[in-house]
This record gives sequence, C-alpha cells and structure tokens, in this order.
Amino acid sequence: MGEPTHVTRSTLPISDYCREIEGYLCRKNDGHLIRVVGPSFDLVSGWEAQGIPFRVACTGIDRYFERRARKLARPRPVKIDFCQADVLDAFDEWRRVVGAAVGDIGADGDGRESGPSLPAHLERALMRLTSARASGRLGESFERVIDAVAGELDAARTAGRRGLRGEPRREALERVAALDRELIRLADAELEEAARSGLVADAERELNSFRARMTPEALTRARDAVYSGLLRERYGLPILTFQ
Repeated sequence: MGEPTHVTRSTLPISDYCREIEGYLCRKNDGHLIRVVGPSFDLVSGWEAQGIPFRVACTGIDRYFERRARKLARPRPVKIDFCQADVLDAFDEWRRVVGAAVGDIGADGDGRESGPSLPAHLERALMRLTSARASGRLGESFERVIDAVAGELDAARTAGRRGLRGEPRREALERVAALDRELIRLADAELEEAARSGLVADAERELNSFRARMTPEALTRARDAVYSGLLRERYGLPILTFQ
C-alpha cells in the first residue's frame, strides 16, 4: 500500500487530512495531480468525519487502482470519487476487525461456511505466506507455520466436496486460529523495540475517533487487533482465522 503517513481526526484538521489523501492519490497517479476540491473535498471530509483512518483510506484507494490495472492497459489518472466504494469497504472490514475484538461480532451461529471455502481460504493464505517468505520479508522462524498451513490445506482438501463438518471442522478451525496467533507472535518478535513502539502508537491513533465509545478493556482488545493488522501489512501476512 505504499508508505502513507498515519493521519487521524484527532491529529490534523480536515483540510490537512484531505491534502494527505490528495498527495497519496497523486503518487498512485504516477505524479499526476488531481485536486481534492469541491465535491471531492466534501467526499473526503466525510471520510474524516466517519473516523476513517488515513491508512485504511489508502487501502481502499489501492484496491481501486489494482482492480482498474487488471482491466485497462493504459489507465487514465483517477479522481478520488472513483475510490469511494473501495474506501468504505476497507473501513467496514477494519471496523469488523475492531468490533470482533471487543465482542460486537461473532461467528455464524449455525457454523456454516460463508464466502470462500476453507480450502480456498487456506490456499490463498499459503500463497501469500510463501510469497512473503520468498521476498525475504519473513525469516526462517516462519517455516514451521508455513508447513503447518500447507498441512491444514491438504487435510481440508482430503475432506472432499462436502468439506469438514462437526467436531473435525471445529478442531481444524481451532488449529488454524492457533497458527494465526503464532504468525502474529513471530512477526512481533521480528521487530526492534523502536519499530514496535511506532506500530503501537499508530494503532492508538487509528482508534482515537472511537476511544470515547469503548471501555478500557474493549479499547485494549481493539488496539491489539489494529496492531495485529499493522503487523500483517508490514510483513505481508494473511489472516488465517476462518469462520
């Protein structure tokens, strides 16, 4: 997603938030400046008013550019308005991560899979892990987890078209969740203290707009969830946990 400066409602005025978005859009447009003014300024001001962290807005912008690049050989410069749906989708995902951490969102009560199947989910996760390992972002300490994810993928595929059900499925999901926690632990251990403190501060800033709505315990869990997300972004880690 590049290297955006972390901007939040509590640290900069609306105009500066919009200028930061304008600058990021300019970089995505290969230096072509598309001004965030008029209706576009109102749009981005609305993102700030909702508490959308700058990093999350950039994630949405990135998604629009990636999808457009797959369709157009010579794309034209993009207005920020075109990124609206992707930014809101990224924010919804961010809120679900934070909400799940504080108990607002749980798993489906009937235990059925929604969206991609477990094998498809694990296959994509394994591709991201092996890519991150090959690029050098992940050290040798991650090899055991990568091998374990590959093992879970093989087991899920062996279950056949009907997939895992009942107790075997519950046990598989617990193992995958444990591997996800191990990924975060290993990534955290890779950081030097200064880098770790910086990510913790970034997590705090992302939650500033929501701090007043949370109990201290909920804030701690939400901060941990956002910190984990920042670690994933830094190292290119997937989310292994599957509902």
